[in-house]
Amino acid sequence: MYQGPEQPVITRLDDQKLNNLTMAVYVLQAISLFVGVTAIVAVIVNYVKLPDVIGTRYESHFRWQIKTFWWALAGYLIGGLLTVVLVGFLVLAITWIWFIYRVVKGYLVFNDGLAIEDR
Repeated sequence: MYQGPEQPVITRLDDQKLNNLTMAVYVLQAISLFVGVTAIVAVIVNYVKLPDVIGTRYESHFRWQIKTFWWALAGYLIGGLLTVVLVGFLVLAITWIWFIYRVVKGYLVFNDGLAIEDR
């Protein structure tokens, strides 16, 4: 009977490291609301450590964090360009609120020990 791909075997210590790393990225994203450069550090960590989390519950969080970064960057760029016609300030505010929502939702699901569904 086929049971799908095997899950990677990770030790308790490895799991704790991945847990801490995932939390650190959420913290970096939260800090980036005030000091934007930490979001860049966070997404670099996501990409560098992504191979280590494949097949674990942390993978969904890493992908969530990566998508959050790129969509927020797009929103900030579009909002910045549109500030010349004033509507950009609204786009920037909406992007900032959306970013807060993504970080908070991701962290709460992470804190519950669950994988996050990206919808």
